[in-house]
Amino acid sequence: MNVKKVMVMGSGLMGSGIAQVCAQAGIEVILNDVSAEALDQAMKTIAWSVGKFAEKGKLSEDRETVMKRITATGDYAVGSDADLAIEAIYENMELKQEIFRKLDQICGPQTLIASNTSSIPITELAAATLRPEKVLGVHFFSPVPMMQAVEVIKGASTSDETAQTGRDFVLKIGKEPIMVNRDIAGFVINRINFPSTIEAMNLVEQGVATVEDIDKGLRLASGRKMGIFETGDMVGLDITYGAMMSIYKETATPDFIRPFCSGAKSRQAIWAGKPAGDGTRTTQTEPGKHKEKRKWDISRSIRRTSSLF
Repeated sequence: MNVKKVMVMGSGLMGSGIAQVCAQAGIEVILNDVSAEALDQAMKTIAWSVGKFAEKGKLSEDRETVMKRITATGDYAVGSDADLAIEAIYENMELKQEIFRKLDQICGPQTLIASNTSSIPITELAAATLRPEKVLGVHFFSPVPMMQAVEVIKGASTSDETAQTGRDFVLKIGKEPIMVNRDIAGFVINRINFPSTIEAMNLVEQGVATVEDIDKGLRLASGRKMGIFETGDMVGLDITYGAMMSIYKETATPDFIRPFCSGAKSRQAIWAGKPAGDGTRTTQTEPGKHKEKRKWDISRSIRRTSSLF
């Protein structure tokens, strides 16, 4: 299947980024969200980002041409004829399964249903549908317009044809597919990254190194464009926590949960990050604004994040 129309469920950081890269690749996009305010903000953010790419000569089209391919709506039915529907909400199994059930009912039989989940097994999401062979994972990394890797995950029932279509779609939008052939929580990249994230938190709590020096060291020594804490601030540590919990529930391996359950002191390492304005080191409230340095104050950053999952 040649994917020509995509519906993205959720207009947050990831959903808006996915919508942008699809539109830039010439694909018609339906961007769906229950919040009209969130959709309005997403469209403004996408327009700003596309404009920056155009200014730098990285697009062959102008901003207006790209933006015309995106339709923002709160109506599922508008995307019923999509070739691919991508769920891109936060890491909540029950809510994701509810969305998958709705998509299964509304979308035509040709539609592939995918999740951008960073950790929840695809097989469990596919179980909410009557088309498990047409369900897959397409896990983008943040920021979506900049990051080249996309994990393409096969669930237990995902057909080879569906997986191949997912791979072809990723290539079409100018990304590089990382094929994940076994459906395990956390997939590949996060299974490698998360233990490092937890160890970085431990090192800061123990006074071994500062947030700034850890991020600087990883950028300079490991070739990363962003440090662990910078990335966490952008994504939101509540999202990271939810993903780690998903892996922990499947593996019961303390490597994925240690700072979050080893006592009251360690629970203070849970905070919402940049989306809530309390990141570890930087915040950027509006596109294009200069980043502001922000001290990592654990005691000030206590969040009731665990109640969300």
